Amino acid sequence: MEDFNKPFAIKNTINYAEGAIVSKTIIKKPAGTITLFAFDVGEELSEHATPYDALIQVYDGEAQITIGGTLHTVSKSQSIIMPANIPHAVKAKERFKMMLTMIKN
Repeated sequence: MEDFNKPFAIKNTINYAEGAIVSKTIIKKPAGTITLFAFDVGEELSEHATPYDALIQVYDGEAQITIGGTLHTVSKSQSIIMPANIPHAVKAKERFKMMLTMIKN
């Protein structure tokens, strides 16, 4: 981010791209990262696990998030925590934007 000391709207900070997932890391520190994502409809991140807890906050649209085999629908203004070492996947039910906060320590 260029202007650390000015308010900004998360959903206006990243744009959709047809048939793609767009990502933009806004904070990257040894303790963790904050990354913005914009998913076009039908795009997905396949199932994987990470050794860190992560928080997803949806700012636009709706996503299907599977955590440990359980499917969750997460919509605009909702959040979900993905625990460390539990397999998870993300799929765009419709276009959606999210912020992913990963805590490493």
